[in-house]
Amino acid sequence: MPELKQAIRFCRADDGLRLAYSTMGKGPPLVRAAHYLTHLEYDLRNLLWRPWLAELSRHHTLVRYDPRGCGLSDRETGHLTLDRWVADLEAVVDAAGFERFALFGASQSGAIAITYAARHPERVTCLVIYGGFLRGAMRRNPTPDQVRQWQMMLGLVELGWGQDNPAFRQMFSSLLIPGGTPEQMRSLNELERACTTPECAARILASIHEMDATDFAPRVACPTLVVNARGDLRVPLEEGRLLAALVPGARFVQLDTDNHILLETEPAFVRFIAEVHEFLAAGEAPRRRDAAFPDLTPREREILELVAHGLDNEVIAARLGLSGKTVRNHITPIFDKLGVTTRAQAIVRAREAGFAGEPLDAGR
Repeated sequence: MPELKQAIRFCRADDGLRLAYSTMGKGPPLVRAAHYLTHLEYDLRNLLWRPWLAELSRHHTLVRYDPRGCGLSDRETGHLTLDRWVADLEAVVDAAGFERFALFGASQSGAIAITYAARHPERVTCLVIYGGFLRGAMRRNPTPDQVRQWQMMLGLVELGWGQDNPAFRQMFSSLLIPGGTPEQMRSLNELERACTTPECAARILASIHEMDATDFAPRVACPTLVVNARGDLRVPLEEGRLLAALVPGARFVQLDTDNHILLETEPAFVRFIAEVHEFLAAGEAPRRRDAAFPDLTPREREILELVAHGLDNEVIAARLGLSGKTVRNHITPIFDKLGVTTRAQAIVRAREAGFAGEPLDAGR
């Protein structure tokens, strides 16, 4: 795999804590909301996250950051709430300087991304949620046994996270990647210890259990892709279905895997990356189209869109209510502005710029 390069910078949250963020790759901006267990430097070497970062930055400028209490960000946390996590995301995207961007949320950062998208519809072009949920474990009407289970897990994290013996962290790793190899398990165990302290780990995990972004989901206005693993031991599949059902028009994809963190070697990872790339490309086509060929008039752009769909002049004239001669008179200046001499060349250039990215309406 080629070397991954990043530029690390720092910004301040509104309460003064320092947040570390990085940019890598080239292309349209893709912001990854911070989730549990990250370290900007260690992630590039980690067996689990390195393949994710390589793929997410393949066609995009990937912006990611360490949440407060983790990685290169300040190890203090302050009072942790959903609003606090969203405010940190706001601080990072403002510091990065992107006005509009695609937003990616994984696991608990799905709730953060949902809330941000609902509050800032003018900035989020499209939304991808993987392994996400709206309600933390304590917001899902837990049984007494489930409450005791979560309390015991918090105690184990606080007592055993920083020990040389990885047994306590291994329990957590086994829930995240039950299909992982011993080497992958060791890699995750090492990352868990490096990214935060036992106290912060327990504090962050407790705040995740209390999250609830249910009220924000129906307010999301951008195209949304929701992906969940069928046998995820950390996030029940039903929570992913609930999220997809509440976000208007969201597309839901179910992956055949038990791993919360997808492994590079499993078919589910390949399908996930293909779904994400296809979804993001479709969302970016209208923006590429609108920015392309600025010399075209609105009518010329309308005609070029139909040319890119392979329609001839007479069909275009009928769809637009024009005469065939009028369409022909537009074709020559369109070709000149595109720098082409043939219809085939015009179609290629137009499609590369995002024209014909959406199917034609029957009435057009």
